[in-house]
Amino acid sequence: MDYTYFEFTLPKGFVDTNGGIHRYGIMRLVTGKDEIVVHKDSRVQQESYYRILVILSRVVTRLGNLSPVTPKLLEQIFLVDLIYLQNFFNHINQHQGGLARSGEY
Repeated sequence: MDYTYFEFTLPKGFVDTNGGIHRYGIMRLVTGKDEIVVHKDSRVQQESYYRILVILSRVVTRLGNLSPVTPKLLEQIFLVDLIYLQNFFNHINQHQGGLARSGEY
């Protein structure tokens, strides 16, 4: 079993242009390279609040049948889902893989 990838379910889900709802996804643990790339990103340098969208776009490997997950896509998710992703990100990275794969925490 791979303990570096974790499944999650968004409370609301991303609604695509066709009305499809994408709630289930996969997030991986963050790496040092992710942090370096985020700090070098011009959007983050211009506006520090954009950091969370860039880091999440690097670690969310799939959302429904959408991949890659881009910062632009994450700009469009509901606030409750963004908060959920931030909390989930913090939880799995603080516990280094000690989370059940179901995404419940």
